[in-house]
Amino acid sequence: MDGQMRSPNPETNRPSGRCGLLGVNERNCSQCGKPAATLVRYSGAHLCKGHFLDYVRRKVSREVRRQVKLPSKTRLAVAVSGGKDSIVVLRILYDLLSPRRGTELVAITIDEGIRGYRPPALKVVARHCKEIGVEHHIISFKKAFGLTMDSTKGKWGDSTPCTYCGVLRRHCMNRKARELGADYLATGLNLDDTAQSILMNICRGDVERLARLGPHERVQGSLVPRIQPLRQVSDKESFLYSVLMGYDVHHSVCPYAGEAMRNRFRETVLELEFVSPGTRFCILNSYDALRPGLESQFPMALLRPCSRCGEPSVKELCETCKLVEALKRR
Repeated sequence: MDGQMRSPNPETNRPSGRCGLLGVNERNCSQCGKPAATLVRYSGAHLCKGHFLDYVRRKVSREVRRQVKLPSKTRLAVAVSGGKDSIVVLRILYDLLSPRRGTELVAITIDEGIRGYRPPALKVVARHCKEIGVEHHIISFKKAFGLTMDSTKGKWGDSTPCTYCGVLRRHCMNRKARELGADYLATGLNLDDTAQSILMNICRGDVERLARLGPHERVQGSLVPRIQPLRQVSDKESFLYSVLMGYDVHHSVCPYAGEAMRNRFRETVLELEFVSPGTRFCILNSYDALRPGLESQFPMALLRPCSRCGEPSVKELCETCKLVEALKRR
């Protein structure tokens, strides 16, 4: 997931052949015999550049078709932070959907107000959107809430900065996507991110939140349903795709991400995957098998407009307004 603390390719520090970056051991492509660009460890296939790029695109295409049936006229918002995952999602969705008449993409970027980190990323997103002719909309914490992540430093109490940032980001993305008339909101969550989220919620005992993990197949009130095109694409595959395509991406690490609990689960998932390739898919497939039962046990909550901001909320005051109020009070 973009914006979290990670190296561009977290699997590079694990032995995977003579070329650690690509996982290649002087083999030829399993499909055409050309020099391989990478080894897909969980399947054992060596793939050249062309077959690897096609492999990723086909996985994204299948996942989009599985998650949603796009009507003839669709406005699809894409959350683009500038990191590799969100750029890959934007560019692949553009390649897949731009030939469809009546389908329109718009890009949304959240400016959290993190000096030295967010401004360069905004420029990266702007360049990509200009290159492919996609509208780019920016919504800032400063404009939406009258604060920034930098201005609230030291006011987070016992919570991590990611707790506040995550809630505020989701609020902004949903509001902007709805204002733009988007039918769906695509995010850059990849296979690793999804496996981490599943384990995190299990370890926390938060089964209800586990039932609400995306992709969202059901429309609920004024919440724009989210889809996850990279759900079957690993972190390494996303990174390699961006490299082979020559995409300009923002690699800097958020200065506040070091305290995130997700970092521990990221390392856990990587270790499990290294010892037993395919573990991430096993976690994801197990969750998908349990998901229908979870959804029946925890049906969608009845939402109502927040009394302060009007965004959908379970309670009279939404979580975003509560957090913003707490920050401004401290």
